[in-house]
Amino acid sequence: MSQMQTRKKLIVIGGGAAGFFCAINAARLNPLLDVVILEKSSKVLTKVKVSGGGRCNVTHASFEINDMLDAYPRGKHFMRKELHQFSTKDTIEWFRERGVELKVESDGRIFPVSNQSQTIIDCFLQEINQYNVRVVYNKELSSIRKMANGFELTFKNSEERISGVDFICIATGGFPKLESFKFLMDVGVDVEPPVPSLFTFNIADKQLHALMGVSASQALVKLPACKLEQRGPVLITHWGLSGPAVLKLSSYAARDLQKLDYTFDAIVNWCPAFNESSMLEKLKAEKSLQRGLIGTKNIFSLTARLWEYLLLKSDVDPACSWQEIQQKKLVQLSKNICSDHYQVRGKTTFKEEFVTAGGVKLNEIDPLSMQSRKIPGLFFAGEIIDIDGITGGYNFQHAWSSGMVAARAISSQLQL
Repeated sequence: MSQMQTRKKLIVIGGGAAGFFCAINAARLNPLLDVVILEKSSKVLTKVKVSGGGRCNVTHASFEINDMLDAYPRGKHFMRKELHQFSTKDTIEWFRERGVELKVESDGRIFPVSNQSQTIIDCFLQEINQYNVRVVYNKELSSIRKMANGFELTFKNSEERISGVDFICIATGGFPKLESFKFLMDVGVDVEPPVPSLFTFNIADKQLHALMGVSASQALVKLPACKLEQRGPVLITHWGLSGPAVLKLSSYAARDLQKLDYTFDAIVNWCPAFNESSMLEKLKAEKSLQRGLIGTKNIFSLTARLWEYLLLKSDVDPACSWQEIQQKKLVQLSKNICSDHYQVRGKTTFKEEFVTAGGVKLNEIDPLSMQSRKIPGLFFAGEIIDIDGITGGYNFQHAWSSGMVAARAISSQLQL
Protein backbone atom coordinates (compact mmCIF):
# COMPACT_ATOMS: atom_id res chain seq x y z
CA MET A 1 0.00 0.00 0.00
CA SER A 2 1.45 3.41 -0.97
CA GLN A 3 2.10 6.24 1.47
CA MET A 4 -0.61 8.37 -0.19
CA GLN A 5 -3.16 5.62 0.39
CA THR A 6 -2.32 5.31 4.08
CA ARG A 7 -2.31 9.02 4.94
CA LYS A 8 -4.73 9.94 7.71
CA LYS A 9 -6.33 13.36 8.04
CA LEU A 10 -6.10 15.72 11.02
CA ILE A 11 -8.15 18.89 10.92
CA VAL A 12 -7.26 21.56 13.47
CA ILE A 13 -10.06 24.02 14.16
CA GLY A 14 -8.51 27.41 14.90
CA GLY A 15 -5.45 29.21 13.59
CA GLY A 16 -4.16 30.51 16.90
CA ALA A 17 -1.21 29.57 19.09
CA ALA A 18 -2.50 26.17 20.26
CA GLY A 19 -3.84 25.23 16.84
CA PHE A 20 -0.60 26.00 15.03
CA PHE A 21 1.50 24.25 17.66
CA CYS A 22 -0.62 21.10 17.47
CA ALA A 23 -0.66 21.10 13.66
CA ILE A 24 3.06 21.73 13.24
CA ASN A 25 4.12 19.07 15.70
CA ALA A 26 1.64 16.44 14.56
CA ALA A 27 2.83 16.82 10.96
CA ARG A 28 6.47 16.81 12.06
CA LEU A 29 6.11 13.71 14.21
CA ASN A 30 4.25 11.62 11.63
CA PRO A 31 4.69 12.13 7.87
CA LEU A 32 1.67 9.89 7.20
CA LEU A 33 -0.58 12.61 8.57
CA ASP A 34 -2.34 15.09 6.29
CA VAL A 35 -2.82 18.19 8.44
CA VAL A 36 -5.15 21.09 7.70
CA ILE A 37 -5.86 24.17 9.84
CA LEU A 38 -9.30 25.73 9.42
CA GLU A 39 -9.48 29.37 10.51
CA LYS A 40 -12.84 31.17 10.70
CA SER A 41 -11.37 34.60 9.89
CA SER A 42 -8.98 35.96 7.29
CA LYS A 43 -6.04 36.11 9.71
CA VAL A 44 -4.11 33.66 11.86
CA LEU A 45 -2.07 34.01 15.07
CA THR A 46 -3.71 37.32 15.96
CA LYS A 47 -3.21 36.92 19.72
CA VAL A 48 0.42 36.02 19.15
CA LYS A 49 0.75 39.23 17.16
CA VAL A 50 -0.58 41.55 19.88
CA SER A 51 0.64 39.74 23.00
CA GLY A 52 3.06 41.58 25.24
CA GLY A 53 2.59 44.87 23.43
CA GLY A 54 3.52 43.29 20.12
CA ARG A 55 6.53 41.43 21.51
CA CYS A 56 4.81 38.09 22.30
CA ASN A 57 5.13 36.97 25.90
CA VAL A 58 6.02 33.38 24.96
CA THR A 59 6.08 31.86 28.45
CA HIS A 60 7.21 32.53 32.01
CA ALA A 61 10.52 31.76 33.70
CA SER A 62 9.18 29.36 36.31
CA PHE A 63 11.33 26.34 35.62
CA GLU A 64 9.94 24.14 38.38
CA ILE A 65 6.46 22.85 37.61
CA ASN A 66 5.14 23.59 41.10
CA ASP A 67 6.21 27.22 40.69
CA MET A 68 4.00 27.52 37.60
CA LEU A 69 0.81 26.10 39.03
CA ASP A 70 -0.33 29.00 41.23
CA ALA A 71 -0.56 31.10 38.07
CA TYR A 72 -3.60 29.06 36.96
CA PRO A 73 -6.68 30.00 39.01
CA ARG A 74 -8.58 27.19 37.31
CA GLY A 75 -7.19 23.84 36.19
CA LYS A 76 -3.86 23.74 38.01
CA HIS A 77 -3.99 19.98 38.67
CA PHE A 78 -4.73 19.28 35.01
CA MET A 79 -2.01 21.76 34.06
CA ARG A 80 0.51 19.86 36.19
CA LYS A 81 0.04 16.80 33.95
CA GLU A 82 0.45 18.95 30.84
CA LEU A 83 3.67 20.52 32.11
CA HIS A 84 5.16 17.16 33.00
CA GLN A 85 4.87 16.33 29.30
CA PHE A 86 5.93 19.69 27.85
CA SER A 87 7.35 22.28 30.24
CA THR A 88 8.68 25.81 30.09
CA LYS A 89 12.16 24.41 29.51
CA ASP A 90 10.82 22.35 26.61
CA THR A 91 9.22 25.45 25.10
CA ILE A 92 12.49 27.38 25.22
CA GLU A 93 14.36 24.46 23.65
CA TRP A 94 11.73 23.99 20.93
CA PHE A 95 12.13 27.57 19.77
CA ARG A 96 15.91 27.50 20.16
CA GLU A 97 16.14 24.49 17.86
CA ARG A 98 14.38 26.58 15.23
CA GLY A 99 16.66 29.57 15.57
CA VAL A 100 14.45 31.63 17.87
CA GLU A 101 16.37 32.78 20.92
CA LEU A 102 14.34 33.87 23.93
CA LYS A 103 15.20 36.17 26.85
CA VAL A 104 14.00 36.44 30.43
CA GLU A 105 13.01 39.87 31.73
CA SER A 106 13.23 41.03 35.34
CA ASP A 107 9.60 40.15 36.08
CA GLY A 108 10.00 36.60 34.74
CA ARG A 109 8.26 37.12 31.41
CA ILE A 110 9.98 35.54 28.44
CA PHE A 111 10.14 37.22 25.01
CA PRO A 112 11.99 36.66 21.76
CA VAL A 113 15.35 38.45 21.75
CA SER A 114 14.12 40.38 18.72
CA ASN A 115 11.32 41.94 20.81
CA GLN A 116 9.03 41.26 17.85
CA SER A 117 6.04 38.91 17.88
CA GLN A 118 6.57 38.55 14.14
CA THR A 119 9.62 36.41 14.97
CA ILE A 120 7.32 33.78 16.50
CA ILE A 121 4.82 34.07 13.66
CA ASP A 122 7.55 33.70 11.03
CA CYS A 123 8.84 30.60 12.82
CA PHE A 124 5.39 29.01 12.72
CA LEU A 125 4.81 29.91 9.06
CA GLN A 126 8.17 28.40 8.16
CA GLU A 127 7.27 25.22 10.03
CA ILE A 128 3.89 24.74 8.36
CA ASN A 129 5.54 25.20 4.98
CA GLN A 130 8.24 22.68 5.86
CA TYR A 131 5.72 20.04 6.92
CA ASN A 132 3.07 20.84 4.29
CA VAL A 133 0.39 21.93 6.73
CA ARG A 134 -2.37 23.70 4.83
CA VAL A 135 -4.29 26.67 6.18
CA VAL A 136 -7.82 27.38 4.96
CA TYR A 137 -9.24 30.80 5.82
CA ASN A 138 -12.82 32.04 6.36
CA LYS A 139 -14.01 28.55 7.36
CA GLU A 140 -16.16 28.63 10.48
CA LEU A 141 -17.21 25.28 11.90
CA SER A 142 -20.92 24.67 12.37
CA SER A 143 -21.18 21.02 13.42
CA ILE A 144 -19.29 17.79 14.01
CA ARG A 145 -20.74 14.32 13.45
CA LYS A 146 -19.06 11.02 14.27
CA MET A 147 -19.54 8.69 11.31
CA ALA A 148 -18.49 5.10 10.59
CA ASN A 149 -15.60 6.33 8.44
CA GLY A 150 -14.52 9.20 10.71
CA PHE A 151 -15.87 12.67 11.39
CA GLU A 152 -18.03 14.82 9.15
CA LEU A 153 -17.81 18.60 9.43
CA THR A 154 -20.23 21.28 8.25
CA PHE A 155 -19.64 25.01 8.13
CA LYS A 156 -21.55 28.23 8.63
CA ASN A 157 -22.76 30.01 5.51
CA SER A 158 -21.75 27.06 3.36
CA GLU A 159 -23.25 23.83 2.07
CA GLU A 160 -19.83 22.16 1.94
CA ARG A 161 -19.20 19.09 4.06
CA ILE A 162 -15.86 17.49 4.86
CA SER A 163 -16.06 13.80 5.72
CA GLY A 164 -13.68 10.99 6.40
CA VAL A 165 -11.71 13.04 8.93
CA ASP A 166 -9.71 10.75 11.23
CA PHE A 167 -8.76 13.29 13.92
CA ILE A 168 -10.02 16.70 14.98
CA CYS A 169 -8.29 19.08 17.37
CA ILE A 170 -10.48 21.91 18.64
CA ALA A 171 -8.23 24.93 19.26
CA THR A 172 -10.60 27.82 18.69
CA GLY A 173 -9.63 29.76 21.80
CA GLY A 174 -12.22 30.78 24.35
CA PHE A 175 -15.71 32.02 23.60
CA PRO A 176 -17.42 34.82 25.57
CA LYS A 177 -20.88 33.22 25.27
CA LEU A 178 -22.08 29.72 26.05
CA GLU A 179 -24.02 29.42 22.79
CA SER A 180 -20.74 29.55 20.87
CA PHE A 181 -19.95 26.09 22.29
CA LYS A 182 -23.10 24.62 20.72
CA PHE A 183 -21.21 22.58 18.12
CA LEU A 184 -19.49 20.74 21.00
CA MET A 185 -22.49 20.46 23.29
CA ASP A 186 -24.46 18.96 20.39
CA VAL A 187 -22.11 15.95 20.40
CA GLY A 188 -22.33 15.54 24.17
CA VAL A 189 -19.32 17.53 25.36
CA ASP A 190 -19.93 19.22 28.73
CA VAL A 191 -18.92 22.87 28.96
CA GLU A 192 -18.30 25.15 31.93
CA PRO A 193 -20.08 28.47 31.12
CA PRO A 194 -17.55 31.17 30.22
CA VAL A 195 -16.95 34.37 32.16
CA PRO A 196 -14.35 37.09 31.46
CA SER A 197 -10.93 36.98 33.08
CA LEU A 198 -8.01 39.44 32.96
CA PHE A 199 -9.86 42.75 33.08
CA THR A 200 -9.38 46.15 34.66
CA PHE A 201 -11.61 47.82 37.26
CA ASN A 202 -13.86 50.72 36.22
CA ILE A 203 -14.12 53.44 38.88
CA ALA A 204 -16.18 56.61 38.48
CA ASP A 205 -13.72 59.03 40.07
CA LYS A 206 -12.65 61.99 37.91
CA GLN A 207 -9.88 62.94 40.33
CA LEU A 208 -8.45 59.42 40.00
CA HIS A 209 -8.84 59.50 36.21
CA ALA A 210 -6.77 62.68 36.14
CA LEU A 211 -3.81 60.56 37.26
CA MET A 212 -3.97 58.44 34.08
CA GLY A 213 -0.56 56.85 33.49
CA VAL A 214 0.57 57.10 37.12
CA SER A 215 1.67 53.82 38.68
CA ALA A 216 2.80 52.39 42.00
CA SER A 217 5.52 49.76 41.78
CA GLN A 218 4.23 47.82 44.80
CA ALA A 219 0.69 48.16 46.08
CA LEU A 220 -1.70 45.78 47.80
CA VAL A 221 -5.20 45.51 46.34
CA LYS A 222 -7.95 43.81 48.38
CA LEU A 223 -11.41 42.65 47.36
CA PRO A 224 -13.31 42.23 50.65
CA ALA A 225 -16.33 40.57 49.03
CA CYS A 226 -14.13 37.78 47.67
CA LYS A 227 -11.65 37.70 50.56
CA LEU A 228 -8.82 37.97 48.02
CA GLU A 229 -5.83 40.26 47.77
CA GLN A 230 -2.89 40.69 45.42
CA ARG A 231 0.35 42.61 45.70
CA GLY A 232 2.21 44.09 42.77
CA PRO A 233 2.33 47.04 40.36
CA VAL A 234 -0.88 49.06 39.99
CA LEU A 235 -1.56 51.42 37.09
CA ILE A 236 -4.12 54.24 37.12
CA THR A 237 -6.01 54.60 33.84
CA HIS A 238 -8.62 56.97 32.44
CA TRP A 239 -11.31 54.51 33.57
CA GLY A 240 -9.95 53.23 36.89
CA LEU A 241 -7.31 50.75 38.04
CA SER A 242 -5.19 48.30 36.07
CA GLY A 243 -1.72 46.78 36.25
CA PRO A 244 -0.52 43.28 37.21
CA ALA A 245 -2.02 43.25 40.72
CA VAL A 246 -5.49 44.17 39.41
CA LEU A 247 -5.34 41.80 36.44
CA LYS A 248 -4.31 38.89 38.65
CA LEU A 249 -7.17 39.62 41.05
CA SER A 250 -9.62 39.74 38.14
CA SER A 251 -8.43 36.29 37.13
CA TYR A 252 -8.56 34.66 40.56
CA ALA A 253 -11.93 36.26 41.31
CA ALA A 254 -13.42 35.92 37.81
CA ARG A 255 -16.47 33.87 38.75
CA ASP A 256 -17.12 35.69 42.04
CA LEU A 257 -17.00 39.10 40.35
CA GLN A 258 -19.32 37.92 37.58
CA LYS A 259 -21.85 36.87 40.24
CA LEU A 260 -21.54 40.37 41.74
CA ASP A 261 -22.29 41.85 38.30
CA TYR A 262 -18.91 43.61 38.51
CA THR A 263 -20.13 45.87 41.30
CA PHE A 264 -17.84 45.60 44.32
CA ASP A 265 -15.42 47.45 46.59
CA ALA A 266 -11.65 47.54 46.18
CA ILE A 267 -9.20 48.70 48.83
CA VAL A 268 -5.69 49.77 47.87
CA ASN A 269 -2.72 50.01 50.23
CA TRP A 270 -0.28 52.20 48.33
CA CYS A 271 2.48 51.46 50.87
CA PRO A 272 1.99 47.82 51.85
CA ALA A 273 4.94 47.87 54.24
CA PHE A 274 2.56 49.75 56.58
CA ASN A 275 -0.95 49.36 57.93
CA GLU A 276 -3.12 52.28 59.08
CA SER A 277 -1.78 52.16 62.63
CA SER A 278 1.92 51.95 61.78
CA MET A 279 1.46 54.56 59.04
CA LEU A 280 -0.08 56.99 61.53
CA GLU A 281 2.89 56.52 63.85
CA LYS A 282 5.23 57.08 60.90
CA LEU A 283 3.43 60.29 59.92
CA LYS A 284 3.53 61.57 63.52
CA ALA A 285 7.26 60.91 63.65
CA GLU A 286 7.80 62.68 60.36
CA LYS A 287 5.80 65.67 61.54
CA SER A 288 8.24 66.18 64.38
CA LEU A 289 11.27 65.72 62.12
CA GLN A 290 10.41 67.28 58.78
CA ARG A 291 10.88 70.91 57.84
CA GLY A 292 9.27 72.32 54.73
CA LEU A 293 6.10 71.72 52.77
CA ILE A 294 4.39 68.33 52.90
CA GLY A 295 3.59 68.44 49.18
CA THR A 296 7.25 68.66 48.21
CA LYS A 297 8.53 66.07 50.67
CA ASN A 298 7.37 62.58 49.66
CA ILE A 299 8.80 60.07 52.12
CA PHE A 300 7.16 56.93 50.67
CA SER A 301 8.61 56.67 47.14
CA LEU A 302 5.22 57.39 45.62
CA THR A 303 5.06 59.49 42.48
CA ALA A 304 4.58 63.20 43.10
CA ARG A 305 1.16 63.19 41.44
CA LEU A 306 -0.11 60.23 43.47
CA TRP A 307 1.22 61.75 46.70
CA GLU A 308 -0.56 65.05 45.96
CA TYR A 309 -3.77 63.16 45.11
CA LEU A 310 -3.69 61.35 48.46
CA LEU A 311 -3.01 64.58 50.31
CA LEU A 312 -5.94 66.38 48.68
CA LYS A 313 -8.19 63.35 49.24
CA SER A 314 -7.29 63.65 52.94
CA ASP A 315 -8.07 67.39 52.97
CA VAL A 316 -4.38 68.19 53.42
CA ASP A 317 -3.12 71.26 51.57
CA PRO A 318 0.13 70.27 49.78
CA ALA A 319 1.37 73.85 50.34
CA CYS A 320 1.20 73.60 54.13
CA SER A 321 4.15 72.66 56.30
CA TRP A 322 4.41 69.37 58.16
CA GLN A 323 4.09 71.21 61.47
CA GLU A 324 0.75 72.75 60.44
CA ILE A 325 -1.06 69.45 59.81
CA GLN A 326 -3.77 68.65 62.33
CA GLN A 327 -3.86 65.25 64.02
CA LYS A 328 -7.23 64.31 62.50
CA LYS A 329 -5.86 64.96 59.03
CA LEU A 330 -2.88 62.70 59.70
CA VAL A 331 -5.37 60.02 60.69
CA GLN A 332 -7.25 60.50 57.42
CA LEU A 333 -4.02 60.52 55.40
CA SER A 334 -2.84 57.27 56.98
CA LYS A 335 -6.20 55.72 56.10
CA ASN A 336 -6.08 56.87 52.49
CA ILE A 337 -2.52 55.66 52.03
CA CYS A 338 -3.13 52.22 53.53
CA SER A 339 -6.87 51.64 53.02
CA ASP A 340 -7.80 53.71 49.98
CA HIS A 341 -11.39 52.73 49.22
CA TYR A 342 -12.96 52.60 45.73
CA GLN A 343 -16.32 51.51 44.40
CA VAL A 344 -15.85 49.43 41.26
CA ARG A 345 -18.71 49.63 38.78
CA GLY A 346 -17.86 47.54 35.75
CA LYS A 347 -14.85 46.20 33.91
CA THR A 348 -12.80 46.79 30.78
CA THR A 349 -11.10 44.07 28.77
CA PHE A 350 -7.32 44.25 29.08
CA LYS A 351 -6.08 45.39 25.65
CA GLU A 352 -6.56 42.71 23.00
CA GLU A 353 -5.54 39.91 25.33
CA PHE A 354 -9.07 38.72 26.03
CA VAL A 355 -9.17 35.63 28.20
CA THR A 356 -12.14 33.64 29.43
CA ALA A 357 -12.59 31.40 32.42
CA GLY A 358 -14.64 28.43 31.31
CA GLY A 359 -14.72 26.01 28.40
CA VAL A 360 -14.67 22.25 27.97
CA LYS A 361 -14.83 20.68 31.42
CA LEU A 362 -11.62 19.02 32.50
CA ASN A 363 -13.27 15.69 33.33
CA GLU A 364 -14.16 15.46 29.64
CA ILE A 365 -10.49 15.28 28.61
CA ASP A 366 -7.67 12.80 29.19
CA PRO A 367 -4.76 15.01 30.30
CA LEU A 368 -2.21 12.51 28.97
CA SER A 369 -3.49 12.87 25.41
CA MET A 370 -5.93 15.85 25.29
CA GLN A 371 -8.42 13.41 23.77
CA SER A 372 -12.12 13.43 24.59
CA ARG A 373 -13.00 10.67 27.04
CA LYS A 374 -16.34 10.23 25.22
CA ILE A 375 -15.42 10.67 21.56
CA PRO A 376 -12.25 8.94 20.32
CA GLY A 377 -10.41 11.01 17.74
CA LEU A 378 -11.61 14.35 19.13
CA PHE A 379 -8.88 16.40 20.81
CA PHE A 380 -8.66 19.80 22.49
CA ALA A 381 -5.87 22.36 22.90
CA GLY A 382 -5.55 25.83 24.37
CA GLU A 383 -8.14 28.14 25.84
CA ILE A 384 -11.14 26.11 24.65
CA ILE A 385 -10.33 23.98 27.72
CA ASP A 386 -11.44 25.21 31.16
CA ILE A 387 -7.93 26.33 32.11
CA ASP A 388 -6.81 29.94 32.24
CA GLY A 389 -3.75 31.65 33.62
CA ILE A 390 -2.88 35.09 34.89
CA THR A 391 -1.01 37.53 32.68
CA GLY A 392 2.70 36.85 32.19
CA GLY A 393 3.00 34.14 29.52
CA TYR A 394 1.08 31.42 31.33
CA ASN A 395 -1.78 31.15 28.83
CA PHE A 396 0.67 30.70 25.97
CA GLN A 397 2.45 27.97 27.92
CA HIS A 398 -0.89 26.18 28.23
CA ALA A 399 -1.31 26.54 24.46
CA TRP A 400 2.15 25.04 23.76
CA SER A 401 1.80 22.24 26.32
CA SER A 402 -1.70 21.14 25.35
CA GLY A 403 -0.93 21.49 21.64
CA MET A 404 2.16 19.33 21.94
CA VAL A 405 0.43 16.67 24.05
CA ALA A 406 -2.38 16.44 21.50
CA ALA A 407 0.08 16.30 18.60
CA ARG A 408 2.06 13.47 20.17
CA ALA A 409 -1.07 11.49 20.95
CA ILE A 410 -2.48 11.89 17.44
CA SER A 411 0.77 11.03 15.69
CA SER A 412 1.30 7.98 17.91
CA GLN A 413 -2.10 6.54 16.97
CA LEU A 414 -1.02 6.06 13.36
CA GLN A 415 0.63 2.84 12.24
CA LEU A 416 3.84 3.54 10.35
